[in-house]
This record gives sequence, structure tokens and C-alpha cells, in this order.
Amino acid sequence: MPPSGYRGLSLWHDTIDPIEPRAALGTDLDVDVAVVGAGYTGLWTAYHLVTADPTIRVAVVEKEVAGFGASGRNGGWCSALFPASLTRMAAERGRDAAVRMQHRLHDTVAEVGRIAAAEGIDCHFDQGGYLAVARNPAQLDRVRAEVAEHHAWGFGDEDHRLLDAHEVTQMAAVSQALGGSWTPHCAAIHPARLVRGLADAVERRGVTVLEQTPAVEVGSRRVVTPHGTVRAEHVVLATEGYTPTVPGRRRALAPIYSLMTATEPLPESTWAQIGLERRTTFADNRHLTIYGQRTRDGRIAFGGRGAPYHYGSRVAPRYDRDERVHASLRRILVELFPILDGVTFTHSWGGNLGVPRDWFPSVHHDRHTGLGFAGGYVGDGVATSALAGRTLAAMIRDDDPEELAALPWAGRTSRPWEPEPLRWLGVNAVTALMGSADRSERRTGRPSRAASAFWSALGQ
Repeated sequence: MPPSGYRGLSLWHDTIDPIEPRAALGTDLDVDVAVVGAGYTGLWTAYHLVTADPTIRVAVVEKEVAGFGASGRNGGWCSALFPASLTRMAAERGRDAAVRMQHRLHDTVAEVGRIAAAEGIDCHFDQGGYLAVARNPAQLDRVRAEVAEHHAWGFGDEDHRLLDAHEVTQMAAVSQALGGSWTPHCAAIHPARLVRGLADAVERRGVTVLEQTPAVEVGSRRVVTPHGTVRAEHVVLATEGYTPTVPGRRRALAPIYSLMTATEPLPESTWAQIGLERRTTFADNRHLTIYGQRTRDGRIAFGGRGAPYHYGSRVAPRYDRDERVHASLRRILVELFPILDGVTFTHSWGGNLGVPRDWFPSVHHDRHTGLGFAGGYVGDGVATSALAGRTLAAMIRDDDPEELAALPWAGRTSRPWEPEPLRWLGVNAVTALMGSADRSERRTGRPSRAASAFWSALGQ
């Protein structure tokens, strides 16, 4: 166990009470549903199972502690963002299903806040929306196209609104802003508070949460651990970026690292110049994703991509920090808000997220084998995992009045990633391509043809 009750993993872990691990599995156990992974997906699945049927026996098996992985370390965006476009979703189940999926994602953002409040989880939920800023002409073209696309699918300004430069800076004084867009369907949260609170909530409802209990074998009707076997009619794999560490799942998802940094608490005089009064989450429209939020204690927590993929889908604590990437994130944040020049950064951390080969998350459950899976959120997993957990619970109970199993991501699987070294070459080549495209667009203001071709190949 890391020293001081898992402190040092992230800003979020440093700003909650020290974590004392729950008891590990001590002997064989029989339940109705065994869930592997005590992150958002696993805990939401357990939550919706036991709220629908308090008699169902559920056990959650976790190698470390609830919220050890991405669920406790992420950027704290509870958003309706989805990695696959509406066009790609429509190709799976039709236009109506794609639109319904997007509406469900919109609804899920607010639902997370309502459930957290009902369960007494103070996760600092503030639904101030998401501001996407364009800082060069190429980014502005993309923002306009994205808003136009949503409008073409029937979503109005109440869902996605185009902003001019003045409207952007009224929300956040981002330097060199040419325009942007805003959607209300995003909340800033404290992610570790949410995941730890969910673990407490499911325990209160009778779920057995077993921490410090690694799953060494996951199969039909059973989960084998060093301390005993959990036998269950249904087994849910909810391991997201750690899925490649599960035997037989090496190529199911690629574990991509996203890193974060955080400032010291800023004085009100600084915030008066920055804005973000409603804790609106923010990013610019570059290809190599960045993301930021104003925390309840007055910091900016800011993250982004750019860390390398590690050969063989390796996952290790040493990859959580990369000084080159963290220095780049600090520099970018100061570029966005020059008033931060000279500010102290108190935290640097990171973690892995799960990326499927086609960048399309999935939820599925096989009634013959009892095996279920949800994941591949490509970093957009806070609200998405809540909808996935609700969907998995409906599939397992075979009770789906909301027709969640008819949504575009339900019942599908992505093809496996290529074997090494092709996987290593491909993933890192894409990261390099996106970084190069961003540099070119900043320099010329013209959209990168290479990046556009990549997104088109994905159907985005």
C-alpha cells in the first residue's frame, strides 16, 4: 500500500480523508453478481443492481482500493461527451437510437448530481457547463462545424451554443480567444469524493466490497483471487485502463496515460481576472486533448494527453509522472491564462484510461456465460460509466423498461488491438501526429490535413 493511506496518488487523494483499505476476501464466496473493479463502472453497476432489487447478492473485487485508478484521478468532468460521433452511433442502431443515446448522456450528467445528493456524497458537483475555446482559425473552424453538426441532429442552442470572442472571455479570460462553444451538459466534480462515496453507498445497501483482493482469473461464473474464489451467476469486468492486465485481455483496450497538474489555491483577485465563477470546465479545441476545472478550494486542476503508450500495454506506477509532459501542461495553462505566470504548482500526477481499437465504448452481457463488460471510454468516463452501470444492471436483471440495451453501444464489441510491435508503433504515431498537427495549426492557422484524415478514418 502507498504511504499515508494512498496520499500522493493525486490532488484528489490528498484532499480526502486518509484511506484505510476494506477487508480482503478471506474465503470462497457465493453471490449472484461478482464485479471486478471498484471504480465508477463497477460501483454504478452494483448501485443500480441493489437499488432495483435489494435482495440481490453483489460482491465487488478490487486489487487496491475503491477509486485507486482513473475514477479517483481524472479531471473531474462529469460530461455528456462521447468518443464516437452521432454519425458513428447512427451506423450501429440508426438515427433515432443515436439521438436517444445523446439525450441519455445529457440526462445522466444531472442524474449523477441527484444521486450523489440523495446518498449524501459531497463530491463538489457544480453543473457550470463546458467551454470549448478556439484560439486559432483552424480550431474555430472545428468549433463551428461541431455546433453545426449537433444542430443538424436536432440539438439547439440550449444544448450547444456558438460563442464569439467576447462571450468566451465573459466566461473565462482565455488569451487569444477567437470564439468557442458552450454546452450546459457538464459538471465539475471532485472525482475521488464521488467514487469513495459510491463505495460507501453500495456497502450501506448490502454490497460486499473487497479491497486488496486482486483477480488472478476472471471467467464464466467465477473470479479467482489469491484468497479464495468468488462464484457468481454473473461476472462483470469493470477494469477500464487496467483491462490489459487481466489474463486473456491484453489486446482488448490500450492503456493510454493522461497526466494532470494543479496550482496552489489562487487568491480572489486572480479569480476576478480569470472568471470561471460557475466552475465551468474548459479546454481549447486542439487535437491533443487538454482539460481543466476550477476546484472548490480555488485551484486550477489541469490535464492533457501526450504521454507515451508503453510497449506491451504495460501499466506501472512509474508511468503516472512524466516531467516532460507535466512541464508542457504547466506551460499550456499559463498560455491560456497569462496571469498564472509564476504561480506555484503543488501537484503532478497521472493514470491510465482505456481506449478501444475503434474509439467506441461498449456495454455487453452474455446470458449464456454470465460475463459482462463495460468500458473503453477514451477519457470521457465519469457520466458515461454511470449510464453503463445502469445499462449493465438492466441487462443482468433482464429487466429493461428504458430500452437501454437498444442504445448504440450496447451489445457491441471492438476488434482487438494489433499485436506488438504494431500496437506500440501505431498508438505512439497517432500521439506524435496530433502534437505535430497542433503545432502546425498554431503556426499557420490552417487545419491539419493529416489530423483531419485520421479523424475521418475513425468516422468522427
